[in-house]
Amino acid sequence: MYIVSGCLMGHNCKYNGGNNENSEVVEFCKNHKYMVVCPERAANLPCPRPPAEKRGNRIVNKNGEDVTEAFLRGARLSLNACLKMAQISGEEIEGAILKANSPSCGKGSIYDGTFSGTLTEGNGVFASMLENMGIDVITEKEKIKW
Repeated sequence: MYIVSGCLMGHNCKYNGGNNENSEVVEFCKNHKYMVVCPERAANLPCPRPPAEKRGNRIVNKNGEDVTEAFLRGARLSLNACLKMAQISGEEIEGAILKANSPSCGKGSIYDGTFSGTLTEGNGVFASMLENMGIDVITEKEKIKW
């Protein structure tokens, strides 16, 4: 079973109310068991909402509000839901395909907190939690390897 960011599947959960539907990810999911997550919506953050970026160890939205706790709560809720779904279904979590550059789901590089489109090295909070559990994480920008 794979964990997939909801926005990549066409769910309108992106900060601006839209999505990041990705045809390669959608096609992959047609032939694999998967579960859709959006840590930001799991935290009950509104949609649309101000964009947020990771600045150091904090996540701040464009209005200057610290939303770190909401992002951490959403990541924990999403992780727990995924683990429970895997347990109930008897499936192993084989990997995750998450949204690149996101403060929740980004892997390898994320926006740097200046809201200028500049990337910096790092992972989003949900991606970090998955990797800390030994779950292989890729983004839609990488070739799906499974």
